[in-house]
Amino acid sequence: MEPVVKHAWNLSEMDAVKLQQELSLKIVKEDQLKEVNYVAGVDVAYSEHSDKLIAAIVILEASSLHIIESVVVEDMVHFPYIPGLFSFREIPPLLKAFKQIKTPPQLIVCDGQGMAHPRRFGLASHLGVLFDIPTIGCGKTKLLGEFQDPEVKRGSSSPLVDHREVIGAVLRTQDHVKPIFVSIGHRISLATACEWILKLSPKYRLPETTRQADQLVNKVLAGLQREQE
Repeated sequence: MEPVVKHAWNLSEMDAVKLQQELSLKIVKEDQLKEVNYVAGVDVAYSEHSDKLIAAIVILEASSLHIIESVVVEDMVHFPYIPGLFSFREIPPLLKAFKQIKTPPQLIVCDGQGMAHPRRFGLASHLGVLFDIPTIGCGKTKLLGEFQDPEVKRGSSSPLVDHREVIGAVLRTQDHVKPIFVSIGHRISLATACEWILKLSPKYRLPETTRQADQLVNKVLAGLQREQE
């Protein structure tokens, strides 16, 4: 898979913010999904002892949630740690991983934010716009916004609001379990994004896309760190 939108990655903080503001205008907030047969989960993990990072993509069959394909890339950190600009650290290695994918997904779920971001352009939106593919932001914690706790039953949700704008949903994926934070990435509505996260979370708090990608990067990273010891 190759991105349809390309830009430089070696940017100053000011230029990166400006680029986010420009690209955020391209986000489509309505459903533009064709039939979804394969869903991708993406994750990036960092070494504690070096500048190395591990990026992983896991492709799941949408109907069974079985893993069809996975790709892992080892890379170096090339962008500083700046809150609100994580996509500039994490997308370059993910682009290398997507180049190796043989089973193109029709939907990408990111362990991070989409429009629930100060400039309404988190990792999920950035990735979605680059590939022009439906994406969902699904964070374990909120980046910003206010909300009321949703009801305790699976499927309950409440709006995540910032300056009177609904920027996401706080979704309970299992009974009596802490909710997660869902937001539009690109080419999907918030309601449909929540429906998909529930489909992808039949047993656990986090969707299988996130769980499988997270397990993969941590397994590879643990092996890498053992080699360094």
